[in-house]
Amino acid sequence: MSTATYTPRLADKYKKEVVPALVKKFAYKSVMQTPKLEKICINRGVNGAVSDKKLVEVAVEELTTITGQKAVPTLSKKDISNFKLRKGMPIGARVTLRGEKMYEFLDRLISVALPRVRDFKGISDKAFDGRGNYTLGVTEQIIFPEIDIDKVNKITGMDITFVTTAGTNEEAYELLKELGLPFKNIKKDNQ
Repeated sequence: MSTATYTPRLADKYKKEVVPALVKKFAYKSVMQTPKLEKICINRGVNGAVSDKKLVEVAVEELTTITGQKAVPTLSKKDISNFKLRKGMPIGARVTLRGEKMYEFLDRLISVALPRVRDFKGISDKAFDGRGNYTLGVTEQIIFPEIDIDKVNKITGMDITFVTTAGTNEEAYELLKELGLPFKNIKKDNQ
C-alpha cells in the first residue's frame, strides 16, 4: 500500500462533514475561513525526575509509543532550590503531532483511549483558553492500549493540547465536537 493515497479517517471526515457543518453554523463567506486543527501537543511532567533520571527516559519512551513519533525531554527553565532543581535538568517529556500522525492519534484517543477511562461521562468544555485552543488532562497513561500495564511502574498523567486556527472558544468547541471529541452534554450558556 502506498502512503500517498492514504488519508486518515478523521482528515477525510474533516473535509467532507466538519467543514460544511461549520460553514453552515457560522455562515463563513469562504470555506477557507473554517477553523482547522493545526497540531496536538502532548506534555508530561515527571514527578521525582530530579532524583531519578530514568523516570524521564521512561516517560519519553511511553510518549513515543503512544504517539508513534519520537518524544523529547523537557528541560527546567530555572533553578528552584526547594526542589533541588537546576536550570537545564530534564523534568518531563513532550511531543507535537501534525498532519497524518495528528489525525491518527486523535482517532485513537476518541475511539479507544477515552472510553477506557473509568466512570467516563465525557470531557469538560471549560478548558478553552480564549484563543481557540483546548487542553485535556489525562490522569493515567494506561488508558492507551499501546502501554503494557505490566511494564508500568508509576501511573502518571499528561496534558493534551489541541491547537486550532479558531478565533473564539465557540468555534473551537464546535470544531472539536464535530471531529468527535466527547464533550459532556451540558447546555452552553453565554460564551
